[in-house]
Amino acid sequence: MHTGQHRTRTLWLTGTLHAFTHLYQVALMPLYLLIQRDFHFQSVGKATLLLTVLMVACFGPSYPIGVLADRGNRKTLLSLGLALNGLGFMALAYAPSYGLALTAVAVAGFGGSFYHPAATAMVSKLFPGQTGKALGLVGIGAGVGFFLGPVYAGWRAAQLEPVLGAAAWRVPVRELGIAGVLMALAFAWLAQAEQRTDTHLQRKQVPLFPAPSLWGWFAGYCFAFSLRDFAGASMASLGSLFVQNVHGFNPKATGLALSGIFVASIVSNPLFGSLSDRGRKRWIALTILVAATMIALFPNVPAAWTVPVYIIYGFFFMASYPMTEAALMESVPDAVRGRVFGLFVMTGGVIGNLSHWAVGAKSRSLGAAVHNASSYFLIYLGLSLLLAISLIGLLCVDPIRRREGKQPVLAESDSTPLLT
Repeated sequence: MHTGQHRTRTLWLTGTLHAFTHLYQVALMPLYLLIQRDFHFQSVGKATLLLTVLMVACFGPSYPIGVLADRGNRKTLLSLGLALNGLGFMALAYAPSYGLALTAVAVAGFGGSFYHPAATAMVSKLFPGQTGKALGLVGIGAGVGFFLGPVYAGWRAAQLEPVLGAAAWRVPVRELGIAGVLMALAFAWLAQAEQRTDTHLQRKQVPLFPAPSLWGWFAGYCFAFSLRDFAGASMASLGSLFVQNVHGFNPKATGLALSGIFVASIVSNPLFGSLSDRGRKRWIALTILVAATMIALFPNVPAAWTVPVYIIYGFFFMASYPMTEAALMESVPDAVRGRVFGLFVMTGGVIGNLSHWAVGAKSRSLGAAVHNASSYFLIYLGLSLLLAISLIGLLCVDPIRRREGKQPVLAESDSTPLLT
């Protein structure tokens, strides 16, 4: 049995792993132009493709990882995943060729695939009745990682560029990789594995959904919110290219600007996560619609307004994640949560993160117009509409809950407040 102290410690350690997982997903963004120069690419598309490969490798294996999360030790999966993620970044820092760089980011991405199916299922199990709040608190880690990744990578590369030239991007990548491996070891030592009451055979025999029609509703939920993921990933990668090409930001300034998307989520994730425990749909709709408005406004504001718009956008957009995850997790039993979330995050991750390659290709197609803000107006408007359309997914979760026979989950008798 988990004591309140042990569960809370495991929650915060899981949030720290969340920080590293997402730190790796954004650390390359302010480094695109340095990577392009270092590998002598003719266009930035090959640099942005590194992040697409990393993210597809991160989310592509999510279902088989979800199977492991339902049948095995989730703590072990989390430790191993972060270790692989960090080692992949260390290999990327030393990659002498583009082919080896692609291999390294694929390894890093595969390591990152371990986190979400295992962590989301584990936290949902540990904190029934407080799932939104618990995932919101874990989401603080995502905000911290998303913030520190571009800030540290951009600052460190800008600091070393006068000495190392274009190769300066390799130093922060190596340092972040080492830090991740050390954190994986710390998690393996300090975190407590959850107590599973169901047997391996019982978990293996539970079907994902008891009726074929539920697969359709689930597929609709996955696809709808993959549109959200595509818009959000585009906002970051396209934003990196936009502020450098249109506003003349250097890597340090770009990293600081991008961090604005994520720093406010340190507050908004637990805030909206807690509020949503008393009504998820209205809070999800609010966050996504405000974020969509900010996307449409972004290319129309002057450079001085870049960070404020990013902060407002990120405050609302990032908060949608713990709420949509909690809605899905509470609609299915614990025995299948790893697999269900694995499919959900695989769909959103693969579709959503094609955006990094897509925005690089679109930027290349603009030619000389890449330096004109007006060239981006329709692109950002399209992303805004995609984000708003993703709300269709909210129509899909109630049928899953009703057919599964799930009712609102009350906290277990030994539950303790997440924060005292």
